[in-house]
Amino acid sequence: MQNKDQVYEALQQHLDNSPVGFPATPSGAHLTVLKHFFTPQEARIAASLSTLKLETAAVIHRRLKRDGFKISLDTLREKLDDMARRGTILVYSEGLKERHYKNAGVTAGGIFDFQVNRLSKELVDTFHQYHEEIFARAEMTGSRSIPQLRTIPVARSIPTPEQRRVSTYDDVRRILEDSPGPFAVANCICRQTKDISGEPCAYSDIRETCLQIGTDHARQYVEMGIARYVSKDEAFEILDRACEAGFILQPENSLKPETICCCCGDCCGILSAVLKSPRPVDMFASNYYGAVDASLCQACGKCVQRCQLKARVLVDGKSTVDLNRCIGCGNCVITCPSGATRLILKEKPLVPPKDKDATYMKILSDKLGFWKSLQLRLKMLLGMRV
Repeated sequence: MQNKDQVYEALQQHLDNSPVGFPATPSGAHLTVLKHFFTPQEARIAASLSTLKLETAAVIHRRLKRDGFKISLDTLREKLDDMARRGTILVYSEGLKERHYKNAGVTAGGIFDFQVNRLSKELVDTFHQYHEEIFARAEMTGSRSIPQLRTIPVARSIPTPEQRRVSTYDDVRRILEDSPGPFAVANCICRQTKDISGEPCAYSDIRETCLQIGTDHARQYVEMGIARYVSKDEAFEILDRACEAGFILQPENSLKPETICCCCGDCCGILSAVLKSPRPVDMFASNYYGAVDASLCQACGKCVQRCQLKARVLVDGKSTVDLNRCIGCGNCVITCPSGATRLILKEKPLVPPKDKDATYMKILSDKLGFWKSLQLRLKMLLGMRV
């Protein structure tokens, strides 16, 4: 290992201990990715930030000073704020006396997503190589009990008798109605990546579909210059357009999601990876599945065309649902002209964690096991870097 790469290797190992992780690659693509986002000085600073716990610049400064890294507190604050503007770390201020910082993940929902509108072909190719080597496989073998995202039905896909039983966390309109906002929308990083690669989305030319919710999350997207604020009514309009395009709604897996992704099988990194599995249903948190009344089915094939998980198939002149592949998105329901398809609520619905932090702690607990998780919580209580 060359000496100049040591700081990046240290950062990779630190980020790999985060809930989502950032595994090394045989080719060294992980180093190329990190070098794109961080200077050596910034990599050293990022390696001193927590991946879980919000900390002030003063706390981070004391840690760097203890490790022999010379930088003034004022310069560190300026550097941290600049890194936050470029989307390489996270900053929070809501309800706090001063700004607090922590590491962002690199892959899904992290640094790469924050590069929307400022992608280069070089970065897209490098990240694609990384994804092919590690991340696609990590998605297939990651935490099954608590995915990062979950699937909720598109509007109008729940039948009237069932509607009374729909939980607020499975109702996209209620998620927005119950949130005080603010709301912001950004272009979809996945579709933008495909555009740069010369493989534009086959489902729609809509790009502005990534909804951000809440003071800190929406604000950071806007401050980075990669999103714009929208009203609640405009957020509903965005979801309506996504529904018409047949996109799958995937909010963050928590009771108070900060993000709602509108995904498709040919662009979304997670969906495209999961499509390779014989049982995509095992990799999604979803409370519904599709069912067909064969007596009503006209074998028009619209559900087959609409399904992005290849869960709908015509057999002997009737539509069927492959329950190993169905993730309960509801897109087939709203396009069925005969009303033969409907969604069924699962016997044991999954209740999401209360917030993003709880989701990530559950992912990390599954990753580490009981005793290492206990040690991690003790470190957090003692104010150590985690």
